[in-house]
Amino acid sequence: MDNKPLRSRQWFGKTGKDGFIYRAWMKNQGIPAHQLQGKPVIGICNTWSELTPCNAHFRELAESVKNGIYEAGGYPVEFPVMSLGETLIKPTAMLYRNLVSMDVEESIRANPLDGVVLLCGCDKTTPALIMGACSVDIPAIVVSGGAMLTGKYRGHDIGTSDIWRFSEDHRAGFMSDEDLYTAEACMARSRGHCAVMGTASTMACMVESLGLSLAENAAIPAADSRRKVLAHLSGNRIVDMVREDLKPSDVLTRQAFENAICVNAAIGGSTNFIIHLLAIAARVGVELDMDDFNTAHKRIPLLANLQPSGKYFMEDFYYAGGLPALMKELHEVLHGDTITVSGKPIKHNYEHSECFNREMIATWKKPFNEVAGIVVLKGNLCENGAVLKPSAASTELMIHTGRAVVFEDIEDYKNKINDPSLEVDETNVLVLKNVGPKGYPGMPEVGNMAIPKKLLDKGVRDMVRISDGRMSGTGFGTVVLHVSPEAAVGGTLAIVQDGDIISLDVYAGTLHIELSDEEIAARKKSLVLNTNIAKRGYVHLYQTHVEQAHLGADFDFLKGGSGSEVVRDSH
Repeated sequence: MDNKPLRSRQWFGKTGKDGFIYRAWMKNQGIPAHQLQGKPVIGICNTWSELTPCNAHFRELAESVKNGIYEAGGYPVEFPVMSLGETLIKPTAMLYRNLVSMDVEESIRANPLDGVVLLCGCDKTTPALIMGACSVDIPAIVVSGGAMLTGKYRGHDIGTSDIWRFSEDHRAGFMSDEDLYTAEACMARSRGHCAVMGTASTMACMVESLGLSLAENAAIPAADSRRKVLAHLSGNRIVDMVREDLKPSDVLTRQAFENAICVNAAIGGSTNFIIHLLAIAARVGVELDMDDFNTAHKRIPLLANLQPSGKYFMEDFYYAGGLPALMKELHEVLHGDTITVSGKPIKHNYEHSECFNREMIATWKKPFNEVAGIVVLKGNLCENGAVLKPSAASTELMIHTGRAVVFEDIEDYKNKINDPSLEVDETNVLVLKNVGPKGYPGMPEVGNMAIPKKLLDKGVRDMVRISDGRMSGTGFGTVVLHVSPEAAVGGTLAIVQDGDIISLDVYAGTLHIELSDEEIAARKKSLVLNTNIAKRGYVHLYQTHVEQAHLGADFDFLKGGSGSEVVRDSH
């Protein structure tokens, strides 16, 4: 592969006017001529932003990547793309995942890059960067930003999952405003993303289990100097990947996706994993559907004792041996020979690893919890599927039948949830409509609805909740998510009324509304849809072209990729 011409030579190797312009304007940064002559040019795709606190240390991390690239004989060029700060962006960061993927794709394709390092951490930055890079398909490697250190509050370890507990305790009067304010100052005490197995950590585990990063990428804390070492080594490696012409399409095989699904089950990963992995698979042309995420037949147990499904935090996970130690326990169900960005099979990442804390990372024979994975539900209430995370649910609600209490949209929910006159008890099923991809728009993380105040005061802490939206990976409860088709496009969810009987059976994988086919059809016939399509701009594009959750909520025109070739010059 060493004899393959560098892609960057199509810019810097030109003679005449075009070559003059391409090289001269790069030289205004003080770059010696030899740096652009025959060295692999490596892009560092940086999602640094002070509006994305999880990624706010990425300029420093990029310097480590640059040092590794220089050392290996490449030339680094850092470039920004839109950054998605999960905690700040309204109405939801998910609305902009596809936009960032387009930003990444076109930035890579249009510029003189031979390979790219993807710096990502906060929830949507990881899938967005991978989706974009896959559509161009030049050598790429992922460096995650790492989780923050564990929070410390009045003698207790805390993390993002505790936000939901604190909120309910505050609403119930068990925490004062001052208590909540103190906890707020104690939780996010270092750089990095959420310290629990939320979506950000799930995405970091996803890229390592797919083979898109070097070993141990998933769990090194952001504040640990070893995160910089990994960034440096990733800079080394991307230069060799260019020389080997090792591309995402070589790594992301069907077997690699199956590995990631098995690992996600064992770590108690976020339900958001499904929607992002489906979108990535579609970009590389790998057939993947909702049923592939049902891992019950493989009997994969929960091995990671991590919040929100367990007790510990990502910092503890790393000290216990990290993802390699956990993957070693899964070796019988993994495709160990799938290639990774290291150029070696993935079993090379974990076969010699050790576990240093069996309370943190359990064995297959003595798991932390027999219940793991994400259950895909089917039934007349979710024709194309819905999802639930059983390890974060209440056992007594896994089989449940109750009357629906319906909220037509997020405003209706906010107006009613604390109303003492709301007709609701703990046996009811809360149903929230119009928070799906088109309906909100953007499919926000509001699926883990708060318990009605009148029930919270009675000590109720969980109920069956159903929506076409998502839930933060840090959240928990018996929550049915991603109902597809969503209410806004006329799915059965749209015709649910107060008092309708809904039956959930997690073990059987069913979600059913007790209405006849004729009644469902009659209600749908009289249904008046109001999706409130935006009149202009990106939101209009999104609502017009976004696919449903069971397809990954990508744009219908972004399937596959356009490759890396650019045939026309700019002058």
